[in-house]
Amino acid sequence: MPDSEDLLRRISRFIEHQQEIYAPIGTVEALNEPAAESPPEPAPDIKSSEPVIDPKNQTTMEDPLAACSTLEELRALCEQSDVLKTDLIDTRLVFGKGNPQADLMLIGEAPGAKEDALGEPFVGASGNLLTKIFEAIKIDRSDIYIANILKHRPPENRNPKPEERLRSLPFLERQIDIIKPRLILCLGLISAQTLLNTNSALKNLRGSFHTYRDNYELMVTYHPAALLRNKHLKRDTWEDIQKLRARYDELQCSPKFNSYK
Repeated sequence: MPDSEDLLRRISRFIEHQQEIYAPIGTVEALNEPAAESPPEPAPDIKSSEPVIDPKNQTTMEDPLAACSTLEELRALCEQSDVLKTDLIDTRLVFGKGNPQADLMLIGEAPGAKEDALGEPFVGASGNLLTKIFEAIKIDRSDIYIANILKHRPPENRNPKPEERLRSLPFLERQIDIIKPRLILCLGLISAQTLLNTNSALKNLRGSFHTYRDNYELMVTYHPAALLRNKHLKRDTWEDIQKLRARYDELQCSPKFNSYK
């Protein structure tokens, strides 16, 4: 690994160039509940990161993210990267937690206050509900991997801004590529719209598997926080989770779990 100062310089150049490549993006109103009658706001045009080209000499600049081959190296880079922070000062990095060899990866939206305090994703009421949901299909959450689109808490738990999502996405993509899950479950609209680069409503995205970056199968369901606010969403979520478990078994994912039926 390069030294920390060199990493900081290179990641800053990398992100600055990312922002030059992709046009500024508008605000997205993200909802965890089904979309209202009015059409959803457009999602930001978020694309997978590609090799950075220096426009002056057309040579490929080294991508510091590509230099990270392990989660430990990526975490160290994230700890140094101010581009991942929101406008809330003194937040803790919430990198992700779970089995780094898991075939199932869950991706939420952003850390909340309790996640920030503990440095772990999905704790508190939402985390407890998530644990119970997966216990119902005989999956221990310690055997899967959980992360968020944003790795730092936004002020007052607001929705992630489009520019925050754009800055954070390359880091999450590298995290996914290191873990190499066979299945990804997006929890909530922001997570789904960001990874699928779509403005579709959550109710139109759930219920089927999507191809993500040609390498992964991705499914969408409601965020546990939405279930705490709206109990009517629990039936749909349970259908999604059962379908996810069936596909997990069909692909013979690892680790193997006892049948939940």
